[in-house]
Amino acid sequence: MDLAELERTARALVAPGKGILAADESTGTIKKRFDSIGIDSTEENRRAYREILFTTPGMEQFISGVIMFDETIRQSTSDGVSFTKALEAVGVIPGMKVDAGAKPLAGFPGEQVTEGLDGLRERLAEYRELGARFTKWRAVITIGDGIPTRTCIEGNAEALARFAALSQEAGLVPIVEPETLMDGDHTIERHYDATRRTLVEVFDRLFAHRVELTGTLLKTNMVLSGKSASEQAGVEEVGRWTLRVLRETVPPAIRGIVFLSGGQTDEAATAHLSEMNRRGGVPWELSFSYGRALQAPALKAWAGKPSNVEAGKRAFYRRARLNGAARTGSYTPDMEDAAA
Repeated sequence: MDLAELERTARALVAPGKGILAADESTGTIKKRFDSIGIDSTEENRRAYREILFTTPGMEQFISGVIMFDETIRQSTSDGVSFTKALEAVGVIPGMKVDAGAKPLAGFPGEQVTEGLDGLRERLAEYRELGARFTKWRAVITIGDGIPTRTCIEGNAEALARFAALSQEAGLVPIVEPETLMDGDHTIERHYDATRRTLVEVFDRLFAHRVELTGTLLKTNMVLSGKSASEQAGVEEVGRWTLRVLRETVPPAIRGIVFLSGGQTDEAATAHLSEMNRRGGVPWELSFSYGRALQAPALKAWAGKPSNVEAGKRAFYRRARLNGAARTGSYTPDMEDAAA
C-alpha cells in the first residue's frame, strides 16, 4: 500500500467544486430506470447511456470521479476507447462498486447485510488492472419498529471495515458507504439517532482493522425526515441535524464526506448540500456522490433516442454544474430556472 498515492487520490476525489458521479447501478436497478423511459435494458443501451454521461464536454469541471459497475468498467465508447481511458483523458478518476448487494440478515426480519467479501482480494486486483483507483461498498440500515438492531449495525460495520482494509491493500481508495434509509415515517430525530449509532460503529471497526483514514472517504446519508412522515424538515433543519451527527462521529482525518442523495429530488439533494457548505466550520470537504439526482434529467432528455444524445449531455452538464455550486454553498433555488 502506497499511502501517499491513496491520499492524493482521496484529495482529488473531493477537490473544490467537484463531486462523484455514481453510475454503478446494478443490472436490475438500471432496468427500472430504463423502464421509466420505455426502452429495453440491453447491454448496448446501457453502454450508450453511460457513454452520454462519461463523454459530456466540460463535465470534468464538476465531476472528479465515476463509480462504475462490473459490466461498465469493461465497456468502451462507440469509437473503441475504454471508458476508463476516456475518463482518465479528461482527468476524471475511475472507480468501482465492489459489493455484491444487500441480502436479508438471517434471524432479523426487515434488516439486511451486504455480501461480497468472498473473493474480494482477487477482484480488487483485477479492477485496479482495468484502471480503477477507488472502490465503494454500500451497507443498508433500515429504520422501523425495533430496528435497526445492534446486530445489523455491527455486521455491516465489520464488512465495511474489511472491505476498506482490502481496498487499501490493493492500492485503492475505499469509499465506505453506510446508508441509513429515509424510507418510512420516522422523525428527523429518529434518523439522526440511527445514523449516529451506525457511524460510531463504522469508525470503531475501521480503527480495529487499521484502515488509514487519510486515504478513505465516507459516503453517507443526510439526516432527513422519513419519506412518508407527515412533517418534513426544511433545508436549514436538515443541514443542522446532518452537520451535528457528523461532528459527533466522524474523525477529522477523513479526507472528505460525499453524500448520497438517497431518494431525494434532484433539487432537494443540491439544496441540502449547499446549505451545509454555506454553514461550514467542519474539517472535511463536503461533497456529493449522487446517482439518480445527477442522472435523472439526462435519462429523461435522452429517452433512448440517438437524436437526443446532445440533449442528454446538456441535461447532465446542467445538473453537475448546479451541484458544483452547492460545493461552495452558493446554490440558490432560482438557479434551477436560470440554468434551464
